[in-house]
Amino acid sequence: MVVRYPINMSTVDEVEDALRRMTPDERAAFRAWYATFDAEEWDRQMDADAAAGRLDWLIAEARQDKQAGRCTDR
Repeated sequence: MVVRYPINMSTVDEVEDALRRMTPDERAAFRAWYATFDAEEWDRQMDADAAAGRLDWLIAEARQDKQAGRCTDR
């Protein structure tokens, strides 16, 4: 399904307009919702990256740093 927007309107424009029309309490509720939404999306991406092995180099680097004495437990 292709979503088409008027030439002079985009989803971002619509969201910006909606945010401008919100009361301060509504914007606060939106910020709280968005913070949770964004964190969950980030977690899903990290899980996918870890499962795909895209973070393996970080684990190897951390182990090398610990073995070389470049890390401390504090």
